Amino acid sequence: MRSNPTAHNREREFDFRPAVYSFADECTAVAGRMLAYMGCLALLAMAAVAAFQHLELDWTPAAVAKPGWTVADRSYPAFAVRQADVAGITAAYEIQRHPAGGRKDVLRWMPAEGRPLAELELYRLGGEALEDTSVADVALRMDPSGPRETVGEGIIDSKFGPVALFGFADRRQDAKRCLGFTRNLDAENLRISGFSCQGEGLPARRAAVACMLDRLMLLTAGGEPKLAELFAHAELKRTGCASGPALSAAGSDWVTGAQNPLLRGSL
Repeated sequence: MRSNPTAHNREREFDFRPAVYSFADECTAVAGRMLAYMGCLALLAMAAVAAFQHLELDWTPAAVAKPGWTVADRSYPAFAVRQADVAGITAAYEIQRHPAGGRKDVLRWMPAEGRPLAELELYRLGGEALEDTSVADVALRMDPSGPRETVGEGIIDSKFGPVALFGFADRRQDAKRCLGFTRNLDAENLRISGFSCQGEGLPARRAAVACMLDRLMLLTAGGEPKLAELFAHAELKRTGCASGPALSAAGSDWVTGAQNPLLRGSL
Protein backbone atom coordinates (compact mmCIF):
# COMPACT_ATOMS: atom_id res chain seq x y z
CA MET A 1 0.00 0.00 0.00
CA ARG A 2 1.54 3.27 -1.11
CA SER A 3 1.63 6.21 1.32
CA ASN A 4 0.34 9.63 0.51
CA PRO A 5 3.25 12.05 0.04
CA THR A 6 1.11 15.04 0.73
CA ALA A 7 -0.09 13.67 4.05
CA HIS A 8 3.47 12.69 5.00
CA ASN A 9 4.77 16.22 4.33
CA ARG A 10 1.95 17.71 6.35
CA GLU A 11 2.83 15.37 9.19
CA ARG A 12 6.53 16.45 9.08
CA GLU A 13 5.48 20.15 8.96
CA PHE A 14 3.21 19.55 11.91
CA ASP A 15 6.10 17.93 13.81
CA PHE A 16 8.44 21.03 13.35
CA ARG A 17 5.95 23.60 14.63
CA PRO A 18 6.57 23.01 18.36
CA ALA A 19 10.32 23.42 17.86
CA VAL A 20 9.82 26.67 15.94
CA TYR A 21 7.48 28.03 18.58
CA SER A 22 9.89 26.98 21.34
CA PHE A 23 12.80 28.73 19.58
CA ALA A 24 10.76 31.92 19.12
CA ASP A 25 9.76 31.88 22.76
CA GLU A 26 13.39 31.39 23.79
CA CYS A 27 14.51 34.30 21.60
CA THR A 28 11.85 36.51 23.14
CA ALA A 29 12.93 35.52 26.63
CA VAL A 30 16.61 36.13 25.82
CA ALA A 31 15.81 39.51 24.32
CA GLY A 32 13.81 40.41 27.42
CA ARG A 33 16.66 39.37 29.68
CA MET A 34 19.13 41.36 27.57
CA LEU A 35 16.96 44.47 27.79
CA ALA A 36 16.64 44.03 31.54
CA TYR A 37 20.42 43.52 31.85
CA MET A 38 21.13 46.62 29.76
CA GLY A 39 18.64 48.58 31.84
CA CYS A 40 20.43 47.52 35.02
CA LEU A 41 23.77 48.53 33.51
CA ALA A 42 22.35 51.92 32.59
CA LEU A 43 21.03 52.42 36.13
CA LEU A 44 24.41 51.41 37.58
CA ALA A 45 26.19 53.82 35.23
CA MET A 46 23.87 56.66 36.22
CA ALA A 47 24.39 55.89 39.91
CA ALA A 48 28.18 55.80 39.41
CA VAL A 49 28.15 59.18 37.65
CA ALA A 50 26.02 60.70 40.39
CA ALA A 51 28.29 59.28 43.09
CA PHE A 52 31.41 60.54 41.30
CA GLN A 53 29.96 64.01 41.00
CA HIS A 54 29.13 63.95 44.70
CA LEU A 55 32.68 62.94 45.57
CA GLU A 56 34.03 65.79 43.45
CA LEU A 57 31.92 68.24 45.42
CA ASP A 58 33.20 66.77 48.67
CA TRP A 59 36.80 67.09 47.53
CA THR A 60 36.49 70.77 46.64
CA PRO A 61 37.27 72.18 50.14
CA ALA A 62 40.34 69.99 50.42
CA ALA A 63 41.61 71.29 47.09
CA VAL A 64 41.07 74.90 48.13
CA ALA A 65 42.90 74.43 51.45
CA LYS A 66 46.37 74.50 49.95
CA PRO A 67 49.42 74.96 52.17
CA GLY A 68 49.69 78.64 53.00
CA TRP A 69 48.30 81.41 55.15
CA THR A 70 44.64 82.29 55.46
CA VAL A 71 42.91 85.07 57.38
CA ALA A 72 41.25 83.77 60.55
CA ASP A 73 38.26 86.06 61.04
CA ARG A 74 36.90 84.17 64.05
CA SER A 75 40.10 84.12 66.10
CA TYR A 76 40.54 86.50 69.01
CA PRO A 77 43.44 88.98 69.24
CA ALA A 78 46.30 87.83 71.43
CA PHE A 79 48.21 91.13 71.62
CA ALA A 80 47.56 94.84 71.94
CA VAL A 81 49.57 98.06 71.91
CA ARG A 82 48.91 100.77 74.46
CA GLN A 83 49.01 103.63 72.04
CA ALA A 84 47.05 106.84 72.03
CA ASP A 85 44.70 107.28 69.09
CA VAL A 86 46.03 109.54 66.37
CA ALA A 87 43.64 111.66 64.33
CA GLY A 88 43.08 110.22 60.87
CA ILE A 89 44.83 106.91 61.66
CA THR A 90 42.97 103.64 62.07
CA ALA A 91 44.41 100.66 63.95
CA ALA A 92 43.71 97.39 62.13
CA TYR A 93 44.21 93.90 63.55
CA GLU A 94 44.58 90.84 61.33
CA ILE A 95 45.14 87.20 62.32
CA GLN A 96 46.57 84.70 59.85
CA ARG A 97 46.81 80.96 60.41
CA HIS A 98 48.77 78.18 58.75
CA PRO A 99 47.40 74.63 58.34
CA ALA A 100 50.48 73.34 60.18
CA GLY A 101 49.68 75.44 63.26
CA GLY A 102 51.53 78.72 62.72
CA ARG A 103 49.86 81.99 63.66
CA LYS A 104 50.58 85.61 62.78
CA ASP A 105 49.05 88.55 64.64
CA VAL A 106 49.49 91.70 62.55
CA LEU A 107 48.73 95.19 63.81
CA ARG A 108 48.70 98.05 61.29
CA TRP A 109 48.18 101.76 61.76
CA MET A 110 46.62 103.08 58.58
CA PRO A 111 45.98 106.67 57.53
CA ALA A 112 42.88 107.54 55.56
CA GLU A 113 44.88 107.11 52.34
CA GLY A 114 48.22 105.60 51.45
CA ARG A 115 50.40 102.90 52.96
CA PRO A 116 50.52 101.96 56.67
CA LEU A 117 52.46 104.32 58.92
CA ALA A 118 53.44 101.46 61.23
CA GLU A 119 53.15 97.70 61.38
CA LEU A 120 53.85 95.10 64.04
CA GLU A 121 53.83 91.37 63.32
CA LEU A 122 54.07 88.64 65.96
CA TYR A 123 54.70 85.25 64.39
CA ARG A 124 54.34 82.07 66.41
CA LEU A 125 55.80 79.16 64.50
CA GLY A 126 53.82 75.94 64.12
CA GLY A 127 54.78 72.78 62.30
CA GLU A 128 55.39 74.60 59.01
CA ALA A 129 58.84 75.39 57.69
CA LEU A 130 60.17 78.65 59.11
CA GLU A 131 59.66 81.47 56.66
CA ASP A 132 62.24 84.05 55.73
CA THR A 133 63.17 86.08 58.81
CA SER A 134 65.68 88.31 57.05
CA VAL A 135 65.64 92.06 56.68
CA ALA A 136 64.49 91.63 53.07
CA ASP A 137 61.17 90.16 54.22
CA VAL A 138 60.37 93.18 56.40
CA ALA A 139 61.69 95.61 53.78
CA LEU A 140 59.23 94.21 51.26
CA ARG A 141 56.41 94.91 53.70
CA MET A 142 57.70 98.46 54.15
CA ASP A 143 57.73 99.01 50.39
CA PRO A 144 55.75 96.39 48.39
CA SER A 145 56.82 97.98 45.09
CA GLY A 146 59.94 95.79 44.94
CA PRO A 147 63.25 94.87 46.58
CA ARG A 148 65.45 97.77 47.69
CA GLU A 149 68.87 97.96 49.26
CA THR A 150 68.85 98.41 53.04
CA VAL A 151 71.37 99.77 55.54
CA GLY A 152 71.66 99.50 59.30
CA GLU A 153 70.27 102.34 61.39
CA GLY A 154 71.67 101.31 64.77
CA ILE A 155 70.36 99.28 67.68
CA ILE A 156 67.81 100.22 70.34
CA ASP A 157 67.10 98.58 73.64
CA SER A 158 63.63 97.24 74.44
CA LYS A 159 61.91 95.18 77.07
CA PHE A 160 62.52 92.19 74.76
CA GLY A 161 66.25 92.91 74.50
CA PRO A 162 68.34 94.72 71.86
CA VAL A 163 66.63 95.29 68.53
CA ALA A 164 68.51 96.10 65.31
CA LEU A 165 67.02 98.76 63.04
CA PHE A 166 67.43 99.25 59.31
CA GLY A 167 66.25 101.59 56.59
CA PHE A 168 66.51 102.00 52.84
CA ALA A 169 69.89 102.95 51.43
CA ASP A 170 68.47 105.35 48.85
CA ARG A 171 66.85 107.82 51.21
CA ARG A 172 65.95 110.20 48.40
CA GLN A 173 63.25 107.75 47.33
CA ASP A 174 61.90 107.38 50.85
CA ALA A 175 60.44 110.64 52.11
CA LYS A 176 59.01 108.93 55.20
CA ARG A 177 62.36 107.39 56.16
CA CYS A 178 60.69 104.29 57.61
CA LEU A 179 62.65 102.10 60.01
CA GLY A 180 62.27 98.33 60.06
CA PHE A 181 63.24 95.81 62.72
CA THR A 182 63.27 92.10 63.55
CA ARG A 183 63.68 90.29 66.86
CA ASN A 184 63.80 86.48 67.03
CA LEU A 185 63.02 84.85 70.38
CA ASP A 186 63.73 81.20 69.64
CA ALA A 187 63.21 79.94 73.19
CA GLU A 188 59.67 81.32 73.19
CA ASN A 189 59.03 80.31 69.56
CA LEU A 190 58.24 83.93 68.65
CA ARG A 191 59.40 86.38 66.00
CA ILE A 192 58.63 90.07 66.39
CA SER A 193 59.07 92.24 63.32
CA GLY A 194 57.66 95.36 61.77
CA PHE A 195 58.37 98.95 60.85
CA SER A 196 57.46 102.53 61.73
CA CYS A 197 57.36 105.69 59.64
CA GLN A 198 56.37 107.99 62.50
CA GLY A 199 58.40 110.87 63.86
CA GLU A 200 60.39 113.75 62.40
CA GLY A 201 64.06 112.91 62.13
CA LEU A 202 65.96 109.71 62.79
CA PRO A 203 66.11 109.97 66.62
CA ALA A 204 62.32 110.44 66.79
CA ARG A 205 61.73 107.49 64.47
CA ARG A 206 64.00 105.30 66.58
CA ALA A 207 62.05 106.40 69.66
CA ALA A 208 58.76 105.56 67.91
CA VAL A 209 59.91 101.97 67.35
CA ALA A 210 61.05 101.73 70.98
CA CYS A 211 57.66 103.01 72.16
CA MET A 212 55.79 100.55 69.96
CA LEU A 213 57.65 97.62 71.51
CA ASP A 214 57.46 99.07 75.01
CA ARG A 215 53.68 99.39 74.80
CA LEU A 216 53.14 95.91 73.37
CA MET A 217 51.24 93.69 75.79
CA LEU A 218 49.90 90.15 75.82
CA LEU A 219 46.14 89.60 76.04
CA THR A 220 46.15 85.81 76.01
CA ALA A 221 48.95 83.25 75.78
CA GLY A 222 46.73 80.60 74.19
CA GLY A 223 48.07 77.82 76.40
CA GLU A 224 51.74 78.70 75.78
CA PRO A 225 53.41 79.13 79.18
CA LYS A 226 56.72 80.29 77.71
CA LEU A 227 54.98 83.13 75.90
CA ALA A 228 53.22 84.21 79.09
CA GLU A 229 56.51 84.07 81.00
CA LEU A 230 58.25 86.15 78.32
CA PHE A 231 55.77 89.01 78.61
CA ALA A 232 55.68 88.79 82.39
CA HIS A 233 59.44 89.29 82.53
CA ALA A 234 59.32 91.94 79.79
CA GLU A 235 56.83 94.03 81.77
CA LEU A 236 59.38 94.23 84.59
CA LYS A 237 61.78 95.89 82.13
CA ARG A 238 59.19 98.31 80.79
CA THR A 239 60.41 101.88 81.17
CA GLY A 240 57.64 103.84 79.51
CA CYS A 241 58.15 106.26 76.65
CA ALA A 242 57.18 109.72 75.51
CA SER A 243 54.70 110.53 72.78
CA GLY A 244 53.80 113.49 70.63
CA PRO A 245 56.24 116.42 70.71
CA ALA A 246 58.48 114.60 73.16
CA LEU A 247 59.39 112.16 70.40
CA SER A 248 60.76 114.96 68.25
CA ALA A 249 62.79 116.28 71.14
CA ALA A 250 64.25 112.90 72.01
CA GLY A 251 67.84 112.51 70.94
CA SER A 252 70.13 112.84 73.91
CA ASP A 253 69.23 109.41 75.31
CA TRP A 254 71.45 106.52 74.14
CA VAL A 255 68.35 104.48 73.30
CA THR A 256 67.09 107.00 70.76
CA GLY A 257 70.37 108.53 69.66
CA ALA A 258 71.29 108.47 66.00
CA GLN A 259 74.56 106.68 66.76
CA ASN A 260 74.81 103.09 67.92
CA PRO A 261 75.23 102.53 71.67
CA LEU A 262 78.94 102.01 72.42
CA LEU A 263 78.36 98.75 74.29
CA ARG A 264 75.94 97.25 71.78
CA GLY A 265 78.16 96.94 68.71
CA SER A 266 76.99 97.62 65.16
CA LEU A 267 74.39 96.02 62.91
